[in-house]
Amino acid sequence: MANNRIKKWWHDKVAYQIYPKSFCDSNGDGIGDIPGIISKLDYLKDLGVDIIWLSPCYCSPLADEGYDISDYYSIDPRFGTMEDMDSLLAEAKKRGMYILMDLVVNHCSDEHEWFKKACEDPDGKYGGFFYLRDKKDGELPTNWRSYFGGPVWEDLPGTDKQYLHVFHKKQPDLNWENPTVREEVYKNINWWLDKGLSGFRIDAIINIKKALPLRNYEPDRADGLCSIQAMLKEAKGIGEFLGEMRDRTFKKYDAFSVGEVFNEKPEEIPDFIGENGYFSSMFDFNETIFGSSDKGWYDAKPITPDDYKRCCFESQAKIGDIGFLSNIIENHDEPRGVSRYIPEGECCTQSKKLLAALNFMLRGLPFIYQGQEIGMENVPFSSIDEVDDISTLDEYQVALNAGLSPEDALNAVAKYSRDNARTPMQWSDGANAGFTTGTPWLKVNPNFTTINAAAQTGDPDSVRSFYQKLIALRKHPEYKETVVYGAFEPVWEDTHNLMAYYRKGDKNLLVIGNYQMAEQTITLPSSYKRILLNNYHDLKENGAELTLKAYQVLILEM
Repeated sequence: MANNRIKKWWHDKVAYQIYPKSFCDSNGDGIGDIPGIISKLDYLKDLGVDIIWLSPCYCSPLADEGYDISDYYSIDPRFGTMEDMDSLLAEAKKRGMYILMDLVVNHCSDEHEWFKKACEDPDGKYGGFFYLRDKKDGELPTNWRSYFGGPVWEDLPGTDKQYLHVFHKKQPDLNWENPTVREEVYKNINWWLDKGLSGFRIDAIINIKKALPLRNYEPDRADGLCSIQAMLKEAKGIGEFLGEMRDRTFKKYDAFSVGEVFNEKPEEIPDFIGENGYFSSMFDFNETIFGSSDKGWYDAKPITPDDYKRCCFESQAKIGDIGFLSNIIENHDEPRGVSRYIPEGECCTQSKKLLAALNFMLRGLPFIYQGQEIGMENVPFSSIDEVDDISTLDEYQVALNAGLSPEDALNAVAKYSRDNARTPMQWSDGANAGFTTGTPWLKVNPNFTTINAAAQTGDPDSVRSFYQKLIALRKHPEYKETVVYGAFEPVWEDTHNLMAYYRKGDKNLLVIGNYQMAEQTITLPSSYKRILLNNYHDLKENGAELTLKAYQVLILEM
C-alpha cells in the first residue's frame, strides 16, 4: 500500500477538463470564453470539482484548435483578455479551486515571432530554435509521416530550407536540443506559475526528443512514408530534458503536472511519475488506443466490455504503487466515452453511471471532461462537410483511398472524430443548448433537449447526481484514505462482461459492475457491511448471491 508515499495536495482531488471554445459563451459570438467559464465555477464547485484544466486559450491562428501557439504570454482575444484570466484565477482561488493550463512546447505556431525570425535569418539565432534542413530536389530529409498525414517536412518560406513539423505544417517543432529554447520554455512556465496558476497538463511531450541523427525508416503505407512512432521508439534521453524542466519549474512551486505520455517504456514509469518523477501524474490511454490500426481509423477494432476491463486492469497493474495515473473516459482528442465503451444501442442512464463508477474508483486521479458528467454522446454527422477536425478530415481521405464508399468512410471516422467531444456543452434545453445566444462555431448535438445540465442538476437519479455522489465518496473522511491510497485488486477477472475490483486500505471496498443488458448473478466471498453506491434503487439478494440487473453497478463496503 502506498500510504508511505509523501502526500501531495493534489492526491485527493478531482479534476475537470474544459475545452474553452465549447464550454460557455458570454458574449454571443458563438465561441466559448473565459468570462463564460467564470460564470460556471459554482456549477463545477457544486459537482465537487477541485482542479480545472483549460485546453489552450493562448493566442493562436487555430490551425489545430489552439495547439498552435503564436504567443505564450497572451490570451487569444476570442477567449477574452489577460484581465479575464486573472479574474478566473482569483475567482477559482476564492472557491478553493485550482487552475491548470495546457503546456504546448513540442511545437509553436508558424505565426510565432521565433518562426518569423527564423524565416528572415535561417542561419541566425532563431533558425536554431527549429529543425531546419537544406532542401534537396525531389528528396525529403526523412520519410516520416506527420500525425495528421503527409510528410513532416515543409518548405521554410523565402529560403532554400525545410522545417520539421510532426503535427500540422503550421506547427513547427521546437528544437529542444538547443539550451536557449529550453530556457525560453522554463521562463514562460515560471511566469504563469508566478501569476497563480497551479500547474499544467503537458501536451505531446514524448515528441520533444528526436532520434539523432535524423534518418529514414522502413515505409509502412503506399505513400512511401513511415509512422513517426518508428523514430520515437529509437529516441533516447528524453529524461534529461524532462528532469531539467521539473527542477527549473514545477518543483519550485509544488505545482501539479500531468503528462500526455504515450509509448513510455515500462522501466521508465518510475522516472515519469515516481517519488521524484518528471510529472505529478500521467494519463492512462490504454483504453483509448485499444483496437487502433496502422491502416487508419476505418480499420480500428471496436472495444468490448471485456477489452475495456482488461485495458484498465493492465494499466493498474503496470503502475501499481509507483505513482498516480490520471484516469479518463474521454477528452478533447477522443470521441465521447459513453458512445465508445458502451456497446451500440445500450447507451442509457444506467450504463453511463456504470462506466462512471468503474472508471472513477480506479486507483489514480479522476479527470472528468466537460459534458461527461451529464452523459453527453457522440454527434450524428450527415456529411463530411459538418466536420471541423483536421485529423478526422485526414482519416476520411485515408478511408476513401482504401476503397471505402463516401458513406462508409464517414461512418467509420464519425465514431472516432475529435469533434464528438468538441460540440458545445449542453447547459439547457433552450436555444443552442444554452451555450450561446449567437451561432455556435460547431453544431450542437441535437439530443440537447433530453441531455442537458439544467434537467439533471435537480434530479437525484441523473447521471450528474451520480457523479456528484462518486466525488463525495472519494472525499468522504471515512473512505478517502482507501479510495485515494488503497491497493487495487481485480476480482472475477475471467467472468464475461463483469468488471469488479477491490480497493483495500483501512476500509475494504468492492466495486462490481454488470457490464451488459442481461442480468448476471455473482456470489460474494463474504457478507457486506453496507452499500455505498448503487445505480438502482434496489438490489436482488439471496444470501451471498447477488443478481445484478442490466448495467447495475455497486460499491460495497465489505
